[in-house]
Amino acid sequence: MNTGITIALSKGRILQEAIPLFAGAGIELAEDPDESRKLIIPSTDPQVRFLVIRASDVPTYVTWGAADVGIAGKDVLLEQEGLDLYEPLDLRIGLCRMSVAEPAALAATDVPQRWERVRIATKYPHITRDYFHGRGVQTEIIKLYGSMELAPLVGLADRIVDLVSSGRTLRENGLVEVEEIMPISSRLVVNRAAMKLKRRAIEQLIAQLEAQVSHEPS
Repeated sequence: MNTGITIALSKGRILQEAIPLFAGAGIELAEDPDESRKLIIPSTDPQVRFLVIRASDVPTYVTWGAADVGIAGKDVLLEQEGLDLYEPLDLRIGLCRMSVAEPAALAATDVPQRWERVRIATKYPHITRDYFHGRGVQTEIIKLYGSMELAPLVGLADRIVDLVSSGRTLRENGLVEVEEIMPISSRLVVNRAAMKLKRRAIEQLIAQLEAQVSHEPS
């Protein structure tokens, strides 16, 4: 596919919300990614194919040129280091926020503005460290890969930093948000070399997706 475009996506919410955007741009997956076990899926456009990979791998595939274009959450892009890619478009999908949460009993008397030292469980250590460093708060960070909500319940950490959408999981585990670090959405990312070699095709794709985003209700 020397003249075609390879697009890296991850299964789950981002993929499901991206499908209508691509469909509006005239590109549809030729197979249902939830039914297919293929990792490379063709599209109805013979010049476009999709890679279905882990969300955390999307920026790496794009940076190293295995994919020309990808969709990645801003959380993934900020957490990873050494990325060298363009980020031309906020697709406004995968909307959520990155927040600090703690047990409700602690939150009842806690004053975040007075924090001096915190022990945080998170799978976003770089974002967490940068955020608290900017506030002058010392951090002890424990990296986890899942089930963040469990950490305060068993004494592993006082608080967590994680993505929050509806907040239901927090509530069901007796946690509450006490600070929002940043809003998160998914971004279109582009390999730098591909932008030069396939500029016309990629710019057309960006314009088509931007038109779809602009038509979506804010």
